Amino acid sequence: MNWIAALIAVAAGGLIGWAVTLLLVRRFELGRIKQLRLEADAEAAKIVEDARATAENTKRSAELAGKEEVLRAKEDLEKELAKRRGEIERMERRLEDRESMLDRKFSLLDQKHEQLDQRAGELDQQEQVVAEKGARYDELVVEQRRRLERLAGMSTDDAKRELMRMVEEEARAEAAKSVRLIREEATRSAEREARNIVSMAVEKIAADHAAEATVSVVPLPNDEMKGRIIGREGRNIRAFENLTGVDVIVDDTPEAVILSAFDPVRREIARIAMDKLVADGRIHPGRIEEVIDKAKKEVEQSMQEAAEEACYELGIHGLHHQIMETLGRMKYRTSYGQNQLQHSKEVARLTGNMAAELGLDAQMAKRMGLLHDIGKGMTHEHEGTHVELGFELCKRCGEPDQVLNAICAHHGDEPARYPETFLLTAADAISGARPGARRESFEAYVKRLEKLEEIATSYDGVAKCFAIQAGREVRVMVTPESVSDDEMAVLSEKTARRIEQELQYPGQIKVVVVRETRAVDFAR
Repeated sequence: MNWIAALIAVAAGGLIGWAVTLLLVRRFELGRIKQLRLEADAEAAKIVEDARATAENTKRSAELAGKEEVLRAKEDLEKELAKRRGEIERMERRLEDRESMLDRKFSLLDQKHEQLDQRAGELDQQEQVVAEKGARYDELVVEQRRRLERLAGMSTDDAKRELMRMVEEEARAEAAKSVRLIREEATRSAEREARNIVSMAVEKIAADHAAEATVSVVPLPNDEMKGRIIGREGRNIRAFENLTGVDVIVDDTPEAVILSAFDPVRREIARIAMDKLVADGRIHPGRIEEVIDKAKKEVEQSMQEAAEEACYELGIHGLHHQIMETLGRMKYRTSYGQNQLQHSKEVARLTGNMAAELGLDAQMAKRMGLLHDIGKGMTHEHEGTHVELGFELCKRCGEPDQVLNAICAHHGDEPARYPETFLLTAADAISGARPGARRESFEAYVKRLEKLEEIATSYDGVAKCFAIQAGREVRVMVTPESVSDDEMAVLSEKTARRIEQELQYPGQIKVVVVRETRAVDFAR
């Protein structure tokens, strides 16, 4: 039982010790908490004090800043007020000056009103005097007219008609004289520059021209070849003519046969085929058909190359393939015996050179010159004039309006709307008028000369007329009593315009009117 009492005693001592320890710890914690509270109160007091000090400083700074802002605003306001006062003072001075000026003007206006009133009175007096003099003048005019009518034996209406007739005759004479002087002056001033430009353009183009016929001569090695060309019962020559559409003329011409056709393309195909057949020696219908097919391909290739070469020489690009095909066919087209492709190339060069000299679009001028006669490459296959066919082709292929105007205007179908069109018309005339460039039949030549003389002699006062220089000049002799020097200019102008309207001719025709007065006497 002792150990139980001991165990109880130990447990009681442990509990007492634990209670004491716990009591000490709590006292220590309470002391620590009290100390921390004191420190916290001190720290809080310090923070409050610092906050009060900071707030005081901030308040003082804000008050100072507010005072400074108020001072600055006050200064700005005083400056603005001073500026406004200055402007008001200037406006007041300006108004005072204007008032003084208005006062002076009013005084001047009053003076002028007084002067005007005075002058109005004087004018009224003068009007009365003038009215009296006018009435007196009318009376004198009537009296004078009566005296003139009695002296002249002519009424007033007759005198007016006679005066109008005289004035009309004088006006016509003066107008004819002015026309002659203006034309002479314009000719003197314009011909020099035009001659220089045209001569420089022509100098750059020295193309040779040769008249082309409607027949081709194919040389033969001997006359025996003619029989082989004809064949048994004429089968070779019939096959050749049927396949080419060309007439083969075998006559007495030694060592030659003649190919005749209006279409130069077919004639060229026939010529090439005949040359190949003669060189080969094998002539029969099958061989003829084979050779003609090859000749067609060669001619088509030649036309394509000719069109490409023309565009390359002129520096023209972007033409439609249909235009290129038509342009190639012009290699074998002629007009008055002049090759149309060479003519178009020459016109393009002339137009381009003249356009460059005048500062115009030389490239467009060349394009217009090359395509102005493009319709002549279609006249054998289509109906219509070459102007209509060329216009439709170029319009369908999207050519610019300058080209379309050139096609229609170079033969007068529509007015020229671009300066390059006038140059093209001149270049076309130069190319056609070049010696040897064109030819015409004898019948057409004689008819043209007769028509020239008929037009020139249709006017009053013409005594004689002569067509000279192969129809390139018309010399008109007038009666001196019927046509004056001034009326000669009008007569030459009318004759030239009528020739342009009624005739078709290559180049240009010069109209010369001659008036001669002779005084003859004898010394005996």
